[in-house]
Amino acid sequence: MEPDWIAGLIGGLMIGGAAALFLLLNGRIMGASGILGGLLDGTGRSNSAERLAFIAGLIAMPALLVAVGLGHAAQPVAGLGLTVLAGLLVGIGTRLGNGCTSGHGVCGISRLSLRGIVATLVFLVSGAVAVLILRLLGMVA
Repeated sequence: MEPDWIAGLIGGLMIGGAAALFLLLNGRIMGASGILGGLLDGTGRSNSAERLAFIAGLIAMPALLVAVGLGHAAQPVAGLGLTVLAGLLVGIGTRLGNGCTSGHGVCGISRLSLRGIVATLVFLVSGAVAVLILRLLGMVA
């Protein structure tokens, strides 16, 4: 079996390639929160089928890879309540930050966007601080 870094490299290349194709073909940034947000707030009605297909792919592809033995199912590190709370906080954060890691991190940094670079640094530092606090409180391993 290949080392984990190879799978990470391949996954990163696939995400970067998909982001580049999305920008070239659609003229828009491939930010997952913006794509989902447009469905939820109604601003993406004109291309809702494309948005739904994108979100469905985000959900279905990892499940498919695990089902055919090409991926590994992750074990939950927290209970359902904490996971739901974390998801809600991430959703709020993406609205406050005008995007998520796929928009700012993948697309923003690759376009040398100062806003994307700063946002990604804030995401990384905030995530590290959150994990440190939760570990100190004994809420995650």
